[in-house]
Amino acid sequence: MRVELHTTTLGVPVQWWRSVGSSHTAFATECFLDELARAAGKDPFELRRALLGSQPRHKGVLELAAREAGWGTPLAEGRARGIAVHKSFRSFVAEVAEIARTKDGVRLERVTCAVDCGIAVNPNIVRAQMESGIVFGLSAALAGAITLKEGRVEQSNFDSYPVLRIAQMPRVDVHIVASQESPTGVGEPGVPPIAPALANALYALTGKPVRALPLAAQGIQLA
Repeated sequence: MRVELHTTTLGVPVQWWRSVGSSHTAFATECFLDELARAAGKDPFELRRALLGSQPRHKGVLELAAREAGWGTPLAEGRARGIAVHKSFRSFVAEVAEIARTKDGVRLERVTCAVDCGIAVNPNIVRAQMESGIVFGLSAALAGAITLKEGRVEQSNFDSYPVLRIAQMPRVDVHIVASQESPTGVGEPGVPPIAPALANALYALTGKPVRALPLAAQGIQLA
């Protein structure tokens, strides 16, 4: 394996973003895994579980999220699930997104999240951070684009940079792994898996892989 890094100097100031590089990294790797699963004729969850045989904490959250989401149980026509797992800030998070096709577009029905952050010192804060990370990640995945025109950023407020509306918010179930490991981060790890989980659900529903974000730019709108 050969890995190279080329750092470029940008003319546009770029600042911090929740979950930093794990956001686009998880999207790329987890969406690609679903494409590999389809090419191999395998279930996306089962493929991940097989690959994570030597990674018990990755595998633990993956299995917990899948079980609580009812992975493998039949869905009504026009519904689909997508799954993703990622480690960031020394915590492990897996998420399952369940979507449904409606007359007004695709509706995000439910997100099931499993987190292993070591000892959960305050479980309520852990749940709140997972939920807020999911909202943040969904907003970015759906419409979080910054565009430039004549050297200026076009977006100036939430009318031109929309965030998830309450009517679009899915049910979110957070499951915390009981652990005696040292406590680790929860402020950011809820973000990375949600975009690929949603994209993989769309892939399962439509048969078309999602390879770019935001979804609105690909003509995909949530009902």
